[in-house]
Amino acid sequence: MNLSAVAGAGRTPTEPRAAASTAEGAARAGLAARGVIYLLVGALALQIAFGDRRRQADRQGALAELSEQPFGSVLLWALGIGLAGMALWRLSEAVFGSVGPDGRKPRKRLLGLVRCLFYGFVASSVLLFAASGGNGGGASGDEQSRDITATALDLPAGQWIVGVGGAAVTVAGVCIGVQAMRRSYRDKLKLGEMSPTGQRLTDVTGVGGGVARGLVFAALGAFAVRAAVDYEADKVKGLDDTLRSFADTALGPWLLAAVAFGLVLFGLFSFAMARRRRV
Repeated sequence: MNLSAVAGAGRTPTEPRAAASTAEGAARAGLAARGVIYLLVGALALQIAFGDRRRQADRQGALAELSEQPFGSVLLWALGIGLAGMALWRLSEAVFGSVGPDGRKPRKRLLGLVRCLFYGFVASSVLLFAASGGNGGGASGDEQSRDITATALDLPAGQWIVGVGGAAVTVAGVCIGVQAMRRSYRDKLKLGEMSPTGQRLTDVTGVGGGVARGLVFAALGAFAVRAAVDYEADKVKGLDDTLRSFADTALGPWLLAAVAFGLVLFGLFSFAMARRRRV
């Protein structure tokens, strides 16, 4: 993150450095927390692919799984704080701009704001789950998606709102997959600090994980578009139902297993970004 804009008159040189250090710490903690979520969701989806249909492969399922581990409460709080750090980092990108030659353009700032709102919502849900001692999961992600869609469909021009929103998510998923295949993430990495082996491993996790993540986003958006066209909120799917839908294709559970493994790869890629990303 470029923080030179915050260094105004009357400020000591240590102030912008301290702000930059805080933003960097928040970013790296957030990327690591994102990695944990994707690792857990991917692992749960793999279990579903191999026959354990009782699992819930979404954020709620991942939090429930984490809460059952030794020191689960501590891990949940750490995860929520890390995701809050991610939200703050994205907010700083919206306010001050991000790394790169076009980091201060309005499009990049708007993207930073959208990401801030998304991770702020995710962080709050994790912290609420932690505060409840692991008993405040509430509705599943699938139920929440249907409830939100039903509410949106009842609004004036509700079908257009849901349809355009779903189309936007689908386009975002395609862009995520394409950027992963083009290895666009390399522009944000400190490649000079990485060994050739480290770069190759990052490419494996970045490409494989990014394509799987993009496919999931595209499918989520497509289900929302179908719900809008048919005016049926029940046709929208959350993350768990979307992942399960891959097992209903001609490729069966093998496609779900491949996508799930890709999400695990993206979790590992997030850890690499937490360590080597330019912030």
